[in-house]
Amino acid sequence: MSFTGKYQLQSQENFEAFMRQWVRLSDDLIKKNGKHFKITITTGSQVMHNEFTLGEEAEMDSITGEKVKTVINLEGDHKLVTTFKNIESVTELNGDTLIS
Repeated sequence: MSFTGKYQLQSQENFEAFMRQWVRLSDDLIKKNGKHFKITITTGSQVMHNEFTLGEEAEMDSITGEKVKTVINLEGDHKLVTTFKNIESVTELNGDTLIS
């Protein structure tokens, strides 16, 4: 299954702690090339661009402007999982819906 596409966030479960470090997704664009991802997150007038390769440490920008190092892994065919600052984030693709 391809993660490439533009998504609207449908639901958020246990997301409050995660929100302290990252922005609530209002609109996002994901491009995937093999194990490499490019993600653009837009909220209001702010646009963030992050890139990572599955299983490799990457430096990501947070909404606060802080740089956070993390490793993002793929679980099964549909879930991106990462942990940083003791917060686990799971983003699941279900059809054309992104659930975080």
